Amino acid sequence: MGTSTQSTLGGYYRWHAHIYDLTRWAFLFGRSQLVRSTARLGNPKQILEIGCGTGRNLAQLARQFPDAEITGIDLSTDMLQKAKRKLSGHGSRIQLINEAYHSPLSPDAPFDLIVISYCLSMINPGFEKVLEMCAQDLSPRGHIAIVDFHTTKFGWFKRWMSVNHVRMENQISDSLASLGYEPERFRVSKAFGGLWDYLVFVGRRSTSIKGGLD
Repeated sequence: MGTSTQSTLGGYYRWHAHIYDLTRWAFLFGRSQLVRSTARLGNPKQILEIGCGTGRNLAQLARQFPDAEITGIDLSTDMLQKAKRKLSGHGSRIQLINEAYHSPLSPDAPFDLIVISYCLSMINPGFEKVLEMCAQDLSPRGHIAIVDFHTTKFGWFKRWMSVNHVRMENQISDSLASLGYEPERFRVSKAFGGLWDYLVFVGRRSTSIKGGLD
């Protein structure tokens, strides 16, 4: 993620952190369903959420996987202050990192599950690099679970979302395929009667091309 992107998003969330949990339920669809769907993947011991925000998903993951060590990373100090208060009851097994995801965190002790919720569509440019780094941070049989904006057929809405730093051009799905991520679950659903589509992806990177990123 470039420095200009970090600065822009950091400023955006400095204000939105105060209203995030009160407002995002109305249009960030599929988040709880995504986390619940990961229960069928087994019992991950190391979990990472990229763009963890106020810790909503981290709290759900902690309840769902009580034996897991969980890491959340986010570039917004304001969002992580909210997360720290929300997660205080879970003790030291949840670690919060205040920085952009600019390099693999733990290639020598990889994660069994990486969750990304409504984050990739806001990283422009740089979301492809995030997906590349995830491949290095995943254990050999590790899964990536993503929910995010996908597309819209309305040009005016696409322009409005771009004002809010969101890109909706099918770019996430295309990049997952080009990087060799193979879906175990892939679903595109309509929101608000078709105003936009959002995607849910749970899968792994093909073992035939793992380790091919330099």
